[in-house]
This record gives sequence, C-alpha cells and structure tokens, in this order.
Amino acid sequence: MKRNEIVPDVINLILAIWLFLSPWIVGYVNVVPAAWVAWLSGIAIAIISVVALSAFGEWEEWINLLLGIWVLISPWVVHVHQQPPIMVLFFTGLAVAVVAAIDLWMLHRTPPRVAA
Repeated sequence: MKRNEIVPDVINLILAIWLFLSPWIVGYVNVVPAAWVAWLSGIAIAIISVVALSAFGEWEEWINLLLGIWVLISPWVVHVHQQPPIMVLFFTGLAVAVVAAIDLWMLHRTPPRVAA
C-alpha cells in the first residue's frame, strides 16, 4: 500500500476520533440525539478506517462516504436545533465525505496515456 493510499484513511480515523470526543470537547453531551449520532458514527467511521488501513478495499471508501453524508445531514434528521452540535456534525460529516470522495476519485482516475 502506497503512502497516498494510507493518508485518506488516517485522516478519516482522526476525524472519527474527533467526532466521538466532540460531545465532551464542544459541550453538547446533554443534546442526546446529537451526542448519540457523534458517538455511534464516530465508532463506525473509525472501524471502517482501521479496516481500510489493514486491507484496502473500495467498499470501505463507499461506506465512509455514506457515513460522512449521514453525519452531515443528521442534525436535520434527528431534529437537533442547537448551534454547536449542528456545526460539528455538519462540518465533520462534510470532511469525512470529501476525504472519502477524493480517495474514490484517486482510485478511479485513469493515468495519462503517453503516445510512443
């Protein structure tokens, strides 16, 4: 596995740890739906990122993309109206989804052809 294949998974692992710890760091433990989204989604993203680090498969990136989108839209799905959890969930989900999308793009891009 090349270094540039590892970097997105490490970034998503760091984002997963941040997401899991964010209810305590930012202070929205008492906003129960948002806290549970952060804890469960953080664990899921971390597990998928660790699996991707140990044995790369394209499916891990698709799952992290979907999990990132879930975290991004979750404040509206679970009806969270407080500012700190909305911002944390939205931007962390956006970051996870973008990193996974970039990783998928790098996986599927075709190298330039050189004519001899």
